[in-house]
Amino acid sequence: MSDILRRGRLASVPDEEIIEYTSSMSADKWIFNSDILVDLAHTVMLKERNVIRAEDCQKILEGLLTIREEGIEKLDHTYEDIHISLESRLIDIVGEDVGGRMHSGRSRNDEVATCIRLTLRDELLLVMEDLIGLRNTLIDVASENVDTLMPGFTHLQHAQPTTLAHHLTAHANAIGRDFERTRDCYSRVNMSPLGAAAFASTGFDLDRERTRTLLGFDGIVENSMDAVSSRDFLIETASVFANLMINLSKMAEELVIWSTSEFAFIELDDRYASTSSIMPQKKNPDTAELLRGKSGVAIGSLMSLISICKALPLSYNRDLQEATPNIWRSLRTTRASVRIMSGMIATMKINKENMAGLATAGFTTATELADTMVRVCDIPFRTAHQIVGVLARGNGEPTLGEIDAVAHNVIGESLSGRGLTEEMVNEALDPILNVRKRTVTGGPSPDTMQQLISNCRARSTEDENSLRELKANVDSAMEALFGVVDDCMST
Repeated sequence: MSDILRRGRLASVPDEEIIEYTSSMSADKWIFNSDILVDLAHTVMLKERNVIRAEDCQKILEGLLTIREEGIEKLDHTYEDIHISLESRLIDIVGEDVGGRMHSGRSRNDEVATCIRLTLRDELLLVMEDLIGLRNTLIDVASENVDTLMPGFTHLQHAQPTTLAHHLTAHANAIGRDFERTRDCYSRVNMSPLGAAAFASTGFDLDRERTRTLLGFDGIVENSMDAVSSRDFLIETASVFANLMINLSKMAEELVIWSTSEFAFIELDDRYASTSSIMPQKKNPDTAELLRGKSGVAIGSLMSLISICKALPLSYNRDLQEATPNIWRSLRTTRASVRIMSGMIATMKINKENMAGLATAGFTTATELADTMVRVCDIPFRTAHQIVGVLARGNGEPTLGEIDAVAHNVIGESLSGRGLTEEMVNEALDPILNVRKRTVTGGPSPDTMQQLISNCRARSTEDENSLRELKANVDSAMEALFGVVDDCMST
């Protein structure tokens, strides 16, 4: 048999259906570049530890760079995974006496775990970059709408007047936490399992710290059993993505609702809409609806990962092969969704008049009227709540006379007798003044909101600097790795 993996222990080859069933090649395209990097670092370390000769190291490195240039398409896809296919291609190029030495002291178990972590590390950096972009978009639109009145909702019922800036910065804060979770997750992803071999390390004199440094990992997954078998970093990443997609789906739901004729708060740019095949007047918010639906991909991937990893005994089990397609599926969907949401928010048309017109619909100023009664008339809030609740049964905003009539039934006296005036009532019923009075930290008053937006920008800048540092560390490690590779090839 020509299969370099099966030719020793196994006497027959699987048929086409079995090959397709057991192969991970379709998912392995994600880790092709990482596999080359891992091979380069491992080979350099083997040479430095005198496990392989310098001339063999040079030929292996040259072969790996050739494979890297050829691309994954040149590999034999009938192999069960990319690692054996790549090694087989290397042997084709440099011969087995040289290429067959590259795998010394290594297993596919630690190799694949390292490749997944390398690839996921780079993707998480891109996710963080996308999240910063989305948060900045939300902040930018919010800064232009500090005075844009709109109704705030609880239970999807009109609750109190607020502003669009207040609403959007709430989402910006949530996206900020998604960034923090992604960054925290990155710190546990960026750990090296390389050198753990199958699970019990190896008798070769390897230097795990050296390959860690060459590949730019922040640390080592120390226990060799844990190194090859743990996929908790995938579950954590999938959880971060699911949480992020849930936040995005909330935003998408609001864009769908706000696009309806009943709300007419916003109109999505034509790029994010479709029309009906039969009703020519329709402009459907399909992209937002799809984003809302795609949250199920991230949630489903998380559930799949949890189910796959549940109750697996130590150490490595082939079940784990099914874990990686789920994280790539979740990653691909999540990254695209973040960018799509940023585009929809940045380009949507805001109907400020419609928002302001509905800011008081449903007696949204009722809370401020009750608060005014408490402040002016020195009555308990629960009593004021009862009075205003009775008034809410009527139509329209109450007059001072109507307030006094209800108050007389509730407490036996009028509130005008306790100092409440018609002017105070009118101020309490004014949605603009309602908003301006909300000066507590995090409230929607223009001054408070400007400060909140300023704080959001400052945190975004801090996160950009943090991300820049993480990227610089990786770039520096990759530059150093290829510098060492060049040195090994020139000696």
